[in-house]
Amino acid sequence: MKIKQVLCALEQFAPLPLQESWDNAGLQVGLTEAEVSGALLCLDVNEQIVDEAIQKGCNLIVSHHPLLFRGLKQVSGQNYVQRCVIKAIKNDIVIVSMHTNMDNAKNGVNWKIAEKLGLSDVAFFAQKTVDDVEAGSGVVGSLPEAMAADDFILMVKKRFGVECAMCNQLLRRPIRKVAICGGAGDFLLDEALSLGADAFITGEMHYHQYFDYEQKIQICVIGHYQSEQYTTEVFRDIIQKECPGVRTEIAETCTNPILYL
Repeated sequence: MKIKQVLCALEQFAPLPLQESWDNAGLQVGLTEAEVSGALLCLDVNEQIVDEAIQKGCNLIVSHHPLLFRGLKQVSGQNYVQRCVIKAIKNDIVIVSMHTNMDNAKNGVNWKIAEKLGLSDVAFFAQKTVDDVEAGSGVVGSLPEAMAADDFILMVKKRFGVECAMCNQLLRRPIRKVAICGGAGDFLLDEALSLGADAFITGEMHYHQYFDYEQKIQICVIGHYQSEQYTTEVFRDIIQKECPGVRTEIAETCTNPILYL
């Protein structure tokens, strides 16, 4: 199977028009006519990821965050982006990224987070339609049973393997309805509140946005990388279903640039 067929399957699941205007999802580096030897699935692309692809014999890297956000004015190895481009081209490795199109797609990033939390009745909020495709920036769903705020936060930390969660004052009512936006989702906080959500989970949020939500909604911020870490499972499931026989490898390299000391 050719790399372009894998790319087509990913884009059918999460069409590129679903991406935000500032994004650069899709093909990043390389030629897609080659036969795919294996797909390495990751959140970010750095030099260690390209090395892992080489080591595992994968000539395709599928990342969530694009390697190339802005146009390159030179490729001289001055930063990690340029070095990744050089190394990928030298080793005939194709890099593709499914970013905000996968965030906004049904059964994409936010739906995977909801699955990990065991939510039911999951649906979009901040919903939109693009080229007749249903999409949304966040999802909302219900826990199997109402939980106290401290138990809820402990459960989230355990499911996502996080060292700490940044929260506002603990809610003094049970949590049942949960709104989710992986990555940087603070722009949806007020909309989550207007939905009647008891809790809002995201990856990062600005300091001043924690103010004035005491006893209105439980904020739980778990880290950008941590919130989206299971996106690789979405990629794997798409490729295994639509491109049977293509070997998929979830990257072992942790690309989170933030250390918790």
